[in-house]
Amino acid sequence: MFKKILIANRGEIACRVIKTAHKMGIKAVAVHSEADKDSLHVQLADEAVCIGPAASKESYLVIDKIIAACKETGAEAVHPGYGFLSENAEFSRRLEEEGIKFIGPKHYSVGKMGDKIESKKLALEAKVNTIPGHNEAIPGPKQAVEIAKSIGYPVMIKASAGGGGKGLRVAFDDKEAFEGFTSCVNEAKNAFGDDRVFIEKYVLEPRHIEIQVLGDSFGNYVYLNERDCSIQRRHQKVIEEAPSPLIDPATRKAMGEQAVALARAVQYESAGTVEFVVGADKSFYFLEMNTRLQVEHPVTEFITGLDLVELMIRVAAGEKLPLTQNEVKLDGWSMECRINAEDPFRGFLPSTGRLVKFQPPDEIPGQVRVDTGVYEGGEISMYYDSMIAKLIVHGKDRTEAIQRMRDALNAFYIRGVGSNIPFQAALMQHPRFCSGNFNTGFIAEEYPKGFHGEDVPHEDFGFLAAVAACGRRTYIDRAVQISNQARGMGRKVGAEWTVLINHKYYPLTLTTIDEPGVNGYQIEMEDKSYRIISDWRFGLPLFTGTCNGEPICLQIERIGLVFRIAHNGVICKATVMTARAAELLALMPEKLPPDMSKFLLSPMPGLLREVAVAAGQEVKAGENLAVIEAMKMENVLKAEQDCTVDEVLAKSGESLSVDQPILRFK
Repeated sequence: MFKKILIANRGEIACRVIKTAHKMGIKAVAVHSEADKDSLHVQLADEAVCIGPAASKESYLVIDKIIAACKETGAEAVHPGYGFLSENAEFSRRLEEEGIKFIGPKHYSVGKMGDKIESKKLALEAKVNTIPGHNEAIPGPKQAVEIAKSIGYPVMIKASAGGGGKGLRVAFDDKEAFEGFTSCVNEAKNAFGDDRVFIEKYVLEPRHIEIQVLGDSFGNYVYLNERDCSIQRRHQKVIEEAPSPLIDPATRKAMGEQAVALARAVQYESAGTVEFVVGADKSFYFLEMNTRLQVEHPVTEFITGLDLVELMIRVAAGEKLPLTQNEVKLDGWSMECRINAEDPFRGFLPSTGRLVKFQPPDEIPGQVRVDTGVYEGGEISMYYDSMIAKLIVHGKDRTEAIQRMRDALNAFYIRGVGSNIPFQAALMQHPRFCSGNFNTGFIAEEYPKGFHGEDVPHEDFGFLAAVAACGRRTYIDRAVQISNQARGMGRKVGAEWTVLINHKYYPLTLTTIDEPGVNGYQIEMEDKSYRIISDWRFGLPLFTGTCNGEPICLQIERIGLVFRIAHNGVICKATVMTARAAELLALMPEKLPPDMSKFLLSPMPGLLREVAVAAGQEVKAGENLAVIEAMKMENVLKAEQDCTVDEVLAKSGESLSVDQPILRFK
């Protein structure tokens, strides 16, 4: 067994690998860019080596620097994590030449299966079901349009070296094929250094289901059931679960055997994932093979009881797989939510900055797990992907897993940067998701105009009003205890209150529960009553306790006289006041926001790659105005209507903040 390994990655996955290495008694070496010098993976490692500037292409993607770090520290093997160099055949080949073990498949397997065009040809030879398409690299956008037309729309345009949703577009007509090809080429070149692009038929109403495989150097192979990754937004996975609500044992066996046949065809060693697109009739087609560990591997670990990183290390060290296919378990149900630094209420735009507060839910062995590479006070950088953490839960069945995820999301407290927790929590309430009847178009179909707070149903806003009233009363109870007040001048606290939430008033009566050892209030409304017991104190971000005997957990914070409450995907502001104050407030005129319609504002922090127009230029609706790069993704801003540019307010190459003006229109 290795004595020391180097992790050629950063963030959450680097921390994940370091934990298993330490569990196995192996020392871990971290590499980091200048921007990551204070990162969590650097703190957890036994040694750390700086390998260059913030930009990935000058640090994490430079093979020579990784090899030099191995020699400097005496690392015998390298775990690549996912992303960066994890599917780079040249990297694994160079390591082998230097006598350094690659904790992953051999370079020839990476080369064959990491290349989507080559892997599809091999899948055909191995008698694996494949999707119709054009499997050669396409030279230009005009040829892309002709090929797309010959296959028949809709088509999927994909970068050969792509992954993680980058370098991928779906086109429904010639215009989208032309523009999608250009965007794919640019993204692939920047992210992977490989601009080859191919096209295949897009299967309507598809599910994205993948099979985890393991192979060793002795010709032993197993598949570890399936993962359903169909809940995606713009081809980025949002929720993953294992097993799939769609797959039955016969289909699982057929998919698993095809996945193993493909792995065997390329003499695959280590952990890998064979991805399939699956129709509603359970017909399945090979999509691609990821020759690395997947982001969503923890859900497989929960249902099988295996540590995939440990198995990768043992296979790389020359050991045999410790189990046969008949010994693979399928125990209960597991789900993973990717917690990303993005603002769901602003079109999921990236959110960067300092994590002022970071309080994940408590980890419970066998039930709740949090994989993260950040810490409170750390920074979410614009240079890398937007992942803050992965929240994984396990239950005896899908219903229990969903309930456990709801509770964990309610207890996940982040401030300083925006996060997609409200969106994840909303998905966990959605009837269609809970039914298991969904496909990869679920989010686009259910939220066609984006995600808005008012889209999220809450079973009981009266309950939220009651909690807000409890919070207000807790502050008042402290205030009336101030000493040295003049006799007869103490505040008399009334029982009648009104709570304003989403333009609706909730009149209520609130009284203290007069029982020894009980902290709580009794709230009466017109048609409901709530007995809320809680030890909540000022400054605590989570309001926990019971309501009518049932456990509750909400996020609550006081902003002036307003309480911001988050629960089950709903975020609302609650104003608690006397009945007379509510009458007067209803008479106040509403203050309108300033008119910014004549400006193009940056919707996110990022780098202004291009300004596509000039002062005085007439622009038609739909034309490109500017391109902003943030977290490795290109975001094209288009004109919403015909207009004329009055002034260009920002220059190409400039770093933009949120809502910074880029253009002014006449």
